[in-house]
Formats: sequence, structure tokens, C-alpha cells
Amino acid sequence: MIKVGVIGATGYAGQQLVWILNNHKEVKIEFISSYSNAGENMGDVYANYKKYFEKKLISQEEAEKSFGKIDVLFLALPHGLSEKMTKKALENDVKVFDLGADFRLDDSETYEKWYDVKHEFPEINQSAVYGLPEINRGKIKESQVIACPGCYPTSAILGAAPLLKNKVVKTDKIIIDSKSGVSGAGRSAKIDTIFTEVNENFKAYGVLKHRHTPEIKQEMDKLSESDINVVFTPHLLPINRGILSTIYLEVNEKWKESLTEEKIYEIYNEFYKNEYFIRVTENLPEIKNVKNSNICEIGVRYDSKSGNIIVISAIDNLIKGAGGQAVQSMNIMFGFEENMGLEFLSMYI
Repeated sequence: MIKVGVIGATGYAGQQLVWILNNHKEVKIEFISSYSNAGENMGDVYANYKKYFEKKLISQEEAEKSFGKIDVLFLALPHGLSEKMTKKALENDVKVFDLGADFRLDDSETYEKWYDVKHEFPEINQSAVYGLPEINRGKIKESQVIACPGCYPTSAILGAAPLLKNKVVKTDKIIIDSKSGVSGAGRSAKIDTIFTEVNENFKAYGVLKHRHTPEIKQEMDKLSESDINVVFTPHLLPINRGILSTIYLEVNEKWKESLTEEKIYEIYNEFYKNEYFIRVTENLPEIKNVKNSNICEIGVRYDSKSGNIIVISAIDNLIKGAGGQAVQSMNIMFGFEENMGLEFLSMYI
């Protein structure tokens, strides 16, 4: 039985993580912590937990004193807040899964440029592994610190990975057009995400400056072994959860004459043939097909005349894009079945 602690348990991603861990047969939740709700029971903050999971939320200071009692620490915090706690956890031989952005970028200078925060302990960042299981499974198993990917990058990278790895597409410009439910913006009150601003509305935001851009580029560069020009535009959907990404790519000249849509599907099916949480579909993916699950659904269309490939991927931003993926990585690290605690399918309605 693995003993875990969760800091940041009352944000949307944090509470989803707690929900999953509470249903994992090899996990005991030793403590849950919240800065804003310390002293309250989880059921007082989220009424769906009442009676069934009434654990008291403790302060971050109390949580740090309990690091010696746990095997794994999950951090679901805003950027800039995970590094010091990770250092203390590592001093107690605790493995860390950070759902925030502190360790996702390999280069500390790039992190500082995009997040306006410096790494105080850059050696931790250098040792962290990017926790995308379908790409970095072997590294995850051997690491002490897992940087759980952002939700948008998860949908974009998994969507394009087979084409990039097999060098099927050009890398001078890849366009990623993504749409997310409002839970991706977090639980804190913001004018842009209140009901009357979001309902019956659809808008782009963070154009040319969204912080997930360098993360997407970094991992796509590795897959393609090249310097990719990524154009990423996120949009806000008037729904609670889910991400749908449409990725526009152009086929390489050497593939153009022989490539067919059928061949592209062969490439995807081969690349993901052993992946429990990837569903390659000849239908167009929809958020309803993956909502409330750890599944990433991917579909492809190819225009042989223009050489344009369009990939569509869909995930649940709070599960495959956050808590579920973190637990998937934990399962890998501890040698459990990868789908343990994550076997649930999407609830279509």
C-alpha cells in the first residue's frame, strides 16, 4: 500500500486527483492539504465527498511535517509554489508528482522567460522527467520527480506524436487550434470565467503568448529531432471540462506520392498499439467520448491533393490532462498495472 499526500487538494485538478486516489486499491491517502480551506473537511468544500470521504484538510506547514509518513507527494499548485516543497520531499526520500508547471520545461531560462519565476534549485528541474506515459514510460519508472504535462500539451503532443516520430510531416509550421472547458482556468474567481462571460460565448485567449507553447514545442522537437515552428491558439468553450485540439500539418515531400489516409491510420495504430488509454478512431473525436475518463481519442483526415493532414484529439483536461495522467505515471513508477484505478470509461451524458 502506497501512502500519499496531496497539496492543493481543493482546486479542480486537485479534487479530481483525490477522487481517483480514493478509488485506487493500492493507495492510502495520508493527508490532503489546502491553503484556502485548511481546517475544513473535504465534504464541506465539495459536497459530493460528504459521508464517503470526510478527511480534514490541513495547512501546507502541517503537510510538510508529515513528509516522513508518505511515499508519494502530489502537488496541484499554481506555478512557482512547488519547488521548495519538492526539495523538502526529496530530502525525506519522497517521490514527487507535480501537476503544476515548475518542472515541465527543461531549460530554467525558458521557464523564467515564460513564467517570470526563477528556479531556486535548478538541479531539481534537471532531474525531473516529463510525465507523458505514452512517450516517456521508461524514464518515468526511474525518476524521483515527475513533471505532469499541461492539459493542452497532452492533447497536442499525443495527437501529433506518430507523425513527428516517423518524420511524415514538415516542421516549418505546425498549427494547433485547441478548445478547453472552463475548469482549465482553475477554481479561483476571475471575471473572464464567470457564467455570464462564458455562457453563449466562444473566444480565443492567450494568442501568441500562452505558457503551454514552449512546452508543446519542447516535446515536439524531441519527437521530430528538429526545430519546430509551433503556432498554438487556445480557445474557451462554454462547457465544464474537456479539450478538443485540431492540429494542422503538411506532409513531407518524400511521403507525398505514397501516403494515403489508410497508411496514416496504420502509422497511428502501430505507434499506439499497446496503449490502453489511446483510442485511435476513424470517426472524428468528440469531447463527450472521453469526458470523465483518462482516454485520449485521436482521429485523422488527409487531403492528398494539398498534402494537408488534420489530426483531431480529445481528452478530459482534469483527468488525462491532470490527475488521471499523474496516477498513470505513479502506476508505472511502482510497477502496478498502468490502468489501476483508472479503468472507468467516459460517461457520455
